[in-house]
Amino acid sequence: MLRDRLAEAIQLREEGRAKQDQAILGQARVLLLELNAAYPDDAEITYQNAVACDNLGLEHESIPYYLRALEQGLAGPDLERALLGLGSTYRGLGQYDKAVETLRRGVREFPDNRALQAFLAMALYNSQQYKEAMEIVFTNLLETTTDEKLLYFKRGLEYYSLHLDEVWD
Repeated sequence: MLRDRLAEAIQLREEGRAKQDQAILGQARVLLLELNAAYPDDAEITYQNAVACDNLGLEHESIPYYLRALEQGLAGPDLERALLGLGSTYRGLGQYDKAVETLRRGVREFPDNRALQAFLAMALYNSQQYKEAMEIVFTNLLETTTDEKLLYFKRGLEYYSLHLDEVWD
């Protein structure tokens, strides 16, 4: 019963997000709030409440849910997405130090997640840590591109992206 209601809420939230339909997102949020009231210690339900708030543009309200879900032991793909969501929310709200800290944790725990790396690069940029931000962006670009012109210069670009402040004498 619980998992069926949670699956229904997630399906509604995903549908509302895909259609950008605030009414459907609102229905999902109501159901998730009911589930959270009945099962306040369930990390997945808490996390889904955070996502619903984010999807509705209620970023400030999403933060306590993300933090509680992390405290409750959220794991696996939900943890991966929660760290990205929380870090992105902090960044969007101008809380750059918290964003960097959260996204660094995400990159440490999920090093293959390029979205986490991209959001970390943006948060680093916002924190005026331009060199590290550029290193992350160039590394991801060069590891994923199929552009022949970039690949031709790959070795040089890799070197220079790590030595951005060096000048030739």
